Amino acid sequence: MSTNRLHHQLDDTDRTILRLLQQDGTLSNPKLAGHLSLSVTPCWRRLKRLEDEGYIRDYQANLDRRKLGYDVLAFVSLGFGAHGDEAPNRFEAAIHEHPEVLSCHKITGNADYLLQVVAESLDAYSAFVENVLRKMDGIHSIHSSLALREIKSSSRLPVPE
Repeated sequence: MSTNRLHHQLDDTDRTILRLLQQDGTLSNPKLAGHLSLSVTPCWRRLKRLEDEGYIRDYQANLDRRKLGYDVLAFVSLGFGAHGDEAPNRFEAAIHEHPEVLSCHKITGNADYLLQVVAESLDAYSAFVENVLRKMDGIHSIHSSLALREIKSSSRLPVPE
């Protein structure tokens, strides 16, 4: 089923649930039901359906990377020399093992992948590049852009009206 078609299955209450939980993932079912003027059981059923259908993938707290000691945020573009071999597939499998990689996207344009990486320091980031990325087969280019200042950072999606 296409994303567009799934979108049409959401009613106003479903969209409100998604918005409220993005704002506060710790909302209990009774409090969520109160915001929606629903009783607890119908609210729970809607929430369970949104989880079962994959609209809600998981719940997490948003942490402050600097308070945890990650002062460096890098955007890393990677290029592979040959696309027909298994190196990109091995890279995709291996990148999941590195928690400092917050996101990894296969992209169009001059690079093949774009990573978002955190590190405690420039030395730690340099060690990640040298000991992890440069040792992976098939990578022929690595371009790093370091964030000087974070203007906006969010994982909240706009929920359509």
